[in-house]
Amino acid sequence: MNCQQIEALKHAYADRELDLVRSSEIEQHLSDCRACSQAYENIRALGSTLKSSDLYFKAPALLKQRIHDLLAADARMPALAELPAKNPPSYVAGYNSWAFLRNFVKFGLPLAGTALVAFLVVVTLNRPSPHERLAQEITASHVRSLMATHLTDVASSDQHAVKPWFDGKIDFAPPVKDLSAQGFPLLGGRLDYLQGRPVAALVYQRQKHLVNLFIWPAAGNSNTTEKSTVRQGYNLIHWNNSGMTFWAVSDLNPAELQEFAQLTK
Repeated sequence: MNCQQIEALKHAYADRELDLVRSSEIEQHLSDCRACSQAYENIRALGSTLKSSDLYFKAPALLKQRIHDLLAADARMPALAELPAKNPPSYVAGYNSWAFLRNFVKFGLPLAGTALVAFLVVVTLNRPSPHERLAQEITASHVRSLMATHLTDVASSDQHAVKPWFDGKIDFAPPVKDLSAQGFPLLGGRLDYLQGRPVAALVYQRQKHLVNLFIWPAAGNSNTTEKSTVRQGYNLIHWNNSGMTFWAVSDLNPAELQEFAQLTK
């Protein structure tokens, strides 16, 4: 099994939808391929993040009132018991069929339509935006780097050792700065995997706090100012500069992480 096949099957594998033979083939490939293994771990981490309680969406009150009104209208319909008792069976059967069709068109379809619209609204509003999904994925990668013994692939405080290490491993040259004099010593770098592509991850330290700086080519050439967000208690800042996208994530306080972001420019 090759990387292209893994790309097509990784979500089904993560959801345990594949048979035993295919799952075994994927597991064998993941044990041998670093990039595919990283992509699969990102899917698992993102799935866990999406299940967190802060993503819970409560249906709007207007939807509740609409459903209540439809049910109340249905309750006011004439009951079959109110029909004349001496109706012949064929008449009753005909009335039942017509009444069912008429009532379904009058009440069932609007109710079904309302339920469908409500479902689509809930799904749409509850679906994270691309920006939110990226922030969740970056946070998951940061947490995973702290939990596993894979903080760096190249451990060095020398920017001239870290930067060349990426040559041939990714299709761009990430800017690497030594910020030891400013209180953010460089610890090293590693390859990571975000949004279906390999990216550079530089690791810095501020006292006992670690900072992951993810870098990849920007979609455009325009520079953007820093924008901050918070995920699972971690502070994130992202910006574009000199054709590159930067995401910094850490448990540092926002002011110090902002200082770090300014120093990397």
